[in-house]
Amino acid sequence: MLNLAHVITALTHIEMQGIARPILDVVVDSREVSPGAMFVALPGEKADGHDYVQDAFDRGAAFALVQKDFSNQFPQIDLRLDEQLERIEAVDESPLCLRVEDSLSSLQTIAQYWRRQLNVRVIGITGSVGKSTTKEVVAEVLSRRYSTLKNPGNLNNEIGLPLTLLHLTEEHERAVLEMGFYVPGEIRLLCELASPSVGIVTNIGTVHAERAGSIEEIVRGKTELVESLPPAPLGLAILNYDDLRVREMASKTLASVFYYGLSPDADLWADGVEGLGLDGIRFQMHYQNEVLHLRVPLIGRHSVHTALRAAAVGLNDGLTWQEIFDGLHESQAQLRLVVARAESGALILDDTYNASPESTLAALNLLDEMDGRKIAVLGDMLELGQYEQEGHELVGARAAEVVDKLVTVGNRGKLIAYAAALSGLPDSAILIFENNRQAITYLSKHLETQDVVLIKGSRGMKMEGIVAALEAVQ
Repeated sequence: MLNLAHVITALTHIEMQGIARPILDVVVDSREVSPGAMFVALPGEKADGHDYVQDAFDRGAAFALVQKDFSNQFPQIDLRLDEQLERIEAVDESPLCLRVEDSLSSLQTIAQYWRRQLNVRVIGITGSVGKSTTKEVVAEVLSRRYSTLKNPGNLNNEIGLPLTLLHLTEEHERAVLEMGFYVPGEIRLLCELASPSVGIVTNIGTVHAERAGSIEEIVRGKTELVESLPPAPLGLAILNYDDLRVREMASKTLASVFYYGLSPDADLWADGVEGLGLDGIRFQMHYQNEVLHLRVPLIGRHSVHTALRAAAVGLNDGLTWQEIFDGLHESQAQLRLVVARAESGALILDDTYNASPESTLAALNLLDEMDGRKIAVLGDMLELGQYEQEGHELVGARAAEVVDKLVTVGNRGKLIAYAAALSGLPDSAILIFENNRQAITYLSKHLETQDVVLIKGSRGMKMEGIVAALEAVQ
């Protein structure tokens, strides 16, 4: 178990004895503090964690990692000063502030140190779409045999991933870690902290292009995962053969390469993919000379890639086919698409968590599998940068092939509507609204029992409000 001695050693490189006071949790939000936790005070644009040190101690925190002076309020050891380090073995005050130069980099240093104390195999996952679902399914498969840790929620960045690493214990044998990407160098940092020996790349798309830059910059950022893997035979890169940009990452790694996809040229591949709507998918999986018939509860034909990724991890980690099948069948990884009913009886596919061109196309493909009158309510897709017009037009063209009625929300949503019209969707089937309120007014009056309604837009569009309003209409 992580304790105070580990923290001191990680930050000072000085081995400590007699201060093995346990740290039962590590958090950056004082509201999440439980007794015995260490609270890490992070300065931020909207709030400064140092303003909540008192609240953290009131809630039972044993320690606070701070970069501001609290010596006048609480017992404090300044880890930057040698003379204070000399007396730390005699310190038994609680609560106790640990003063450092930079609390975020110190959190990362502690996490990196702790991960290296443990004999755990780390699987890193990155890509533009499908990271979270892949994480969930891979963890489910591996847990058939191994004690497995995964990032909770979307704790996949320079703060969340260190917090996840600090939840590792001596009992864990595998860790499945989603790695997010916003700027070049971020995934390299996460790999330095986590030391993955397996890397999975899902695909390359335009998500967060506004911050990341061009598609070439996004490729370089995602490639940092495979570049960071150890050489074969310890290192393994699991790459999407169907995505040329991902396939070409094989030349950037010294690790072994294992391809998955829908092509017979991949090491593990699938065909005969059949979407069963909300009942999942059916397909054939091919590996070497074996052909296996599967039906899994993952929603949408695109989810076959998720199943292939998880199976690839299992195969390369010595799991039996039965263990892999059990993990795939037990997975409840469709975390972000929620099925609800409107007051009219219409079926609502609530996919409002976020949106990119790639994920919206996948959602439209799912809508295409459904029975009933198909309605897509699509809002702006944000942070696409130079790909904004192209991305919205691609979605509009696909919507024209799928929907009976298209409802768009927001200024960028108009690009979807215009592209759908150019692709042949009649004007009478297209409704353009400026905001969610207008869309709610229309939908609440026109939905029918046989309708299937996909609602999707970027997080900033707050389209979950449309779902809530439709459910609440009397």
